[in-house]
Amino acid sequence: METFWIIAAAVLWGAGAGLLIPRAAYRLSVPPGEAWRTACPAGHQLAGLGDGWLGRARCPDGDSYGPSSPVLAAVSAVACIVLAAAVGARPELVVWLLLVPVGVLLAVVDFAVHRLPDIVTVPFAVIALVLLGGATLLPGASGSWMTALLGSLTLGVCYLLLFLINPKGFGFGDVKLAPALGAVLGWYGWGILLIGTFAGYLFGALYGVGLILARRADRKTAIPFGPFLMAGAFAGILLGSL
Repeated sequence: METFWIIAAAVLWGAGAGLLIPRAAYRLSVPPGEAWRTACPAGHQLAGLGDGWLGRARCPDGDSYGPSSPVLAAVSAVACIVLAAAVGARPELVVWLLLVPVGVLLAVVDFAVHRLPDIVTVPFAVIALVLLGGATLLPGASGSWMTALLGSLTLGVCYLLLFLINPKGFGFGDVKLAPALGAVLGWYGWGILLIGTFAGYLFGALYGVGLILARRADRKTAIPFGPFLMAGAFAGILLGSL
């Protein structure tokens, strides 16, 4: 019965949080170097937290724009269901559920414009570490905050080195995302950190190969790497929670 209520709460949270993402995704989905959008396609100004950043992307005249609200709600809900079923009633589940909407937002923006916004990625790692620190204080936590911190620093440094070695093949946005991924993977130990990181590269490679086979890209075509790095972290969390 406890599992049922946990999953039910995860569904409600995931779907509700997913419905808040579209407007933020629309505003942040601009090419690198451009300012965030401040108006809808019809020219209506978007201002304030609620009206400006959160909620469905819909004009006052009723026209929708940006990513689909039902699709994002469904994706967020499914991710939360899977996490709730795998992690159970452990304190870190709350952390993972709170981070899901952020990950979905980043994935949508990266797919749209190949960009991971600093306004989201920079505080992402800090938020993850603070939340995991709180989870450590509660009974039943199955991870290590110290390893999460070291994992965050380690992955951040490794990705920075990769960027310096090959800046054309590795985006700086991925470097800024790395500390957050290192934190959530490091929570379950160094083995999970390695597996989750490798899984992200594998997912990205499979996506690239699929595009080439479908003749929608070639070997020089840039692909958004952030969503696959986050998918690898998601897989690592599931494996670490077993």
